[in-house]
Amino acid sequence: MIARESTRVGFIGLGNLGRPMAEALLASGWRLTVADRAPGRAEECAALGALPASGDADLAACDVLALAVPDDAAVEAILTPLLPALPDGALVLVHSTVLPQTARALAARAAEHGVGLLDAPVSGGAERAARGDLSVMVGGAAEDLDRARPVLETVGSDVRHVGPPGAGAAVKLANQLMMFAALAGAHEALDLAAAHGVGAEDVLGAVSGGTGDSWVARHWGFFDDVADAYDAGGTPVSERPWSKDLWEVTAAARAAGVALPLTGLLAQTMADRVERHARSARRR
Repeated sequence: MIARESTRVGFIGLGNLGRPMAEALLASGWRLTVADRAPGRAEECAALGALPASGDADLAACDVLALAVPDDAAVEAILTPLLPALPDGALVLVHSTVLPQTARALAARAAEHGVGLLDAPVSGGAERAARGDLSVMVGGAAEDLDRARPVLETVGSDVRHVGPPGAGAAVKLANQLMMFAALAGAHEALDLAAAHGVGAEDVLGAVSGGTGDSWVARHWGFFDDVADAYDAGGTPVSERPWSKDLWEVTAAARAAGVALPLTGLLAQTMADRVERHARSARRR
């Protein structure tokens, strides 16, 4: 049984989103072992009560292993040596945004070692992560989700089972496509209004009660702040969601034989658009 008093949770990846997720778990009383490729991040969490992992053996001793690392390659590199070493019945929670086919393959490999694996990507941003208020999209076996719920419901207020292994990854990519399509539309809409002498604040205020309203319009400036946080943490642009996730949507569509022409355009333009706007916001 997974419980705060007896379960050791390993958390790998203490970046923009992983760090506040780990802090939410610590604040809720979970016993946490933490690791990150960047020097010093794990030690910073030690001040909050976490145990920095000194190597794979410390992580392999955990009953639950959560990953919030940049991409598919990082997830696979971490799990390849750890899956055979984890205790029988352990759970792996992949919070990273990965391809559905990667999640399915990892779940099958985990099962060979008696380990349950859920693809459980999250959405909501760092502030909601710190409050334990994320949306969690879960793919995997229902019985594994039942066991994982005490941990997942600490980091998320909406933990939703969307299907078998890979389904959570697919829903997260769908979320990213909807979000970035709305963001691209908002940028062009504001360019149009500016060309006619109307400022962004007036446009966003006016559409808040209209059919043009959206999450990105109501949270204008969110991606500027996230870009600043990635800059501060040294995250390359290629690993940021407006670049990496859109290329993953393209790859997932190709693997499934689905034509997504809008995604192709966004994948080639969105990163430059978001980074340029963040730099411009910084100068104001």
